[in-house]
Formats: sequence, C-alpha cells, structure tokens
Amino acid sequence: MTETRRVVCWRHGQTAWNAEKRFQGQTDIALNERGLAQARRAAALLARLRPDAVVSSDLRRAAATAHALSEETGLPVTLDKGLRERFGGRWEGLTTAEIRERWPEEDARMEPPGGEDLAAVGERVQDAIERGLALVPEDGLLVAVGHGAALRAGINRMLGLPPDRRQVLGPLGNCSWSLLGPLRTGGWRLLEHNAASLPEPRTLSDDR
Repeated sequence: MTETRRVVCWRHGQTAWNAEKRFQGQTDIALNERGLAQARRAAALLARLRPDAVVSSDLRRAAATAHALSEETGLPVTLDKGLRERFGGRWEGLTTAEIRERWPEEDARMEPPGGEDLAAVGERVQDAIERGLALVPEDGLLVAVGHGAALRAGINRMLGLPPDRRQVLGPLGNCSWSLLGPLRTGGWRLLEHNAASLPEPRTLSDDR
C-alpha cells in the first residue's frame, strides 16, 4: 500500500554546546534561552500545519522543543529513544576545532572514534518514524523531533540514498525542519529541507 502520510523532521533548538560548536552526540544538554525562543517560534508555525501526532527523542533538548509544539496543539509527546542523536564516542564535548586538530582523517569522514555507525543511526531513526506513523491517520501529519545528524541519516535512508551520497542533504539548522511526503509509486520524497518558515499556498508541488 502506498504511504499517504507526511512527516516533518524537526531539529531541536539551540543549546550552549551548539553555540560553542561542541559535539553533543547523546550527552543530554538542555536548551538555552535562545533555543527555547526558537522552539516557541517554530512551534507556532508548525501548529498551523495541524499535525496529528508528535514523537521526540528523549534527550532534553529535543523533548523541550517538542513540548513547545504540544503547548500549541494540545497533542501529547511520545518519547522514543530511536530518535536520539548519533553517539559521538570520544568526540562528545569537544569543539569542532579540537576534533579537526586531533582526528583530521576521521573528521573528514565524519567517523568519531568509538562512535555509532551512521547507517545504524539511519535505520533506528527510520524505525522510530515508522512507529510514530502508526499514530497518524491516513493523509495525516507526523512531527518527529530529533537531532541534526540523526535526522539527516534517517531522511537519507527513507529516500534510499546510498552511503556515498549522504552529504547530498545539507545540515539542518537549530529548530529548522524537513518535510517528507509520499511518492505515487511508493516510498518517500523530500518536499522541503532546512525550512524555518511555511511555504506560500500551492508552492509545495509543481506536478500539475
């Protein structure tokens, strides 16, 4: 059966470690004041899409972002560890400059020593999104709140992009989102990426 639901993949708001350019991974860092303001602003926009369900990583920065949407819509937030950020091994807590200095080759390949395999991240994120979609009616909308690297890995897997094409998608900014919708032939297509505003009416498709 062809999928008819849509998915918003929404990255959490800013944290102090984001501002300091530190690799967060699964370290449980809270939103800073700017991140909370970003979450409230984005939640007011996403609420206008009338989502049917909200699922979130259980890490505080994502859960607090999801809570802002819950306050706007009245929807409960379902926490799912499958949406957690990629575990960063020895890189967690280090700045971008420190990582590049100590592990230049690994940094170029984005392979943190002792970190989680990116393909495994994409698989668990897709699985979590599929669990969330079970909460959504036909033609409904799921909002999945997570983390930049993990969400991109999940999107890549849902789109069927091979590992050597994983950098085709650019990064997700804090509190920005991507929108996936169904292909008529089955599977998923990317309708928006790294969005921070709602499109004008009738601009989501030029198929007709």
